[in-house]
Amino acid sequence: MQVNADRFLSDLHALRQFGAAGQGKGVIRPAFSEADIAARLWLAERMKDAGLVPQFDPVGSLFGLAEGQSLLMGSHSDTQPEGGWLDGALGVIAALEIARASAEAGGPAVSVVSFQDEEGRFGVTTGSTIWSGGLALERADELQDREGTSFAEARASMAHLAQGFVDPKRFSGFIECHIEQGPWLDEAGEAVAVVTDIVGIRDMRITFEGEQNHAGTTPMHRRRDAFQALSAFNTRINQRLRNVVTPQTVWTIGHVALHPDAHSIVPGRATFSMQWRDGDRDRLKRMESIIRDTAAEVAEELSMGLSYSQMLGLDPVLMDPHFQTALSGAAEAAAPGRWRQMQSGALHDAANVARLMPAAMLFVPSINGISHAYEEDTDERDLVTGLEVLAGAVARIG
Repeated sequence: MQVNADRFLSDLHALRQFGAAGQGKGVIRPAFSEADIAARLWLAERMKDAGLVPQFDPVGSLFGLAEGQSLLMGSHSDTQPEGGWLDGALGVIAALEIARASAEAGGPAVSVVSFQDEEGRFGVTTGSTIWSGGLALERADELQDREGTSFAEARASMAHLAQGFVDPKRFSGFIECHIEQGPWLDEAGEAVAVVTDIVGIRDMRITFEGEQNHAGTTPMHRRRDAFQALSAFNTRINQRLRNVVTPQTVWTIGHVALHPDAHSIVPGRATFSMQWRDGDRDRLKRMESIIRDTAAEVAEELSMGLSYSQMLGLDPVLMDPHFQTALSGAAEAAAPGRWRQMQSGALHDAANVARLMPAAMLFVPSINGISHAYEEDTDERDLVTGLEVLAGAVARIG
């Protein structure tokens, strides 16, 4: 199988024009945005040109289907609100090039997918979670983004494109290529990494309800300030989680909404995201207990109401050993001594697809470890090396 590096890079750069941020190679292409839908329509045409049959499922994921049984490859094409040009897009365009090159060489049949809402506008890897059976569509439709738009409302913007869900049984397995989104490959001067496993993740919103009041006339000792509850929770949770975690464990409060969000008003409500990740399911559960117990303790001490959103997440997932072997052999052939095996600390669609079929992942370096930012980038030589490793692995899998 002979991949066409120029064709691959040309398509990858063309895709980043949809939602181009105007700052470097940055992209703003959140799920169901105009730019996201336009990009998916463009991808559908590229799939047709490659001899694949495009099919949008009811939640906006786009499949390019080869005839008969095939290997599925891909990732996602939506981005963070301030995203990079390679996160997800690399895996989709690499899959498209492998599908073309394999067909041209008379090789194995390869189908392509761009899952919808991997970046979590509404949840955690929403499109692939629904497709893999991890979340019922009816339940997903109730999810809301931070602006209060429901998933049902958002996917209605693509209803005119929607067909049925694609039957997973038509695929023999799944391979996803992705940027590392961390510093290790770049710092070591290595070209690729074969992923051994993907950590588990839990994600929910916590709300403290206090009392909204005048910021100038309400004495400090009489305040029920919801932000102070959040502050106390954050301090305590950092101390308490350290007793049960490993150096690889992470937790993040990434979004905070204060109500009514005004300079001269004591906040009456604080809603914030709470996310934690680890490779051990039992540890994730212990962390959840600590988080809930700490929130309840703070709420009681500061006379706060306390509520939680629906908790979303995925358990840790091992990648398929046979596919790992194929990727490892191809990596040694394409980049002798310049590759490694590693765990993924980021969540990916492959974690969901692994419920249905053998799944594997390949990483390429992220320059300076930067991702989820306009500065996200990878040396094009490393992008092409990753493509060559994928081609070698597909040939080995057969």
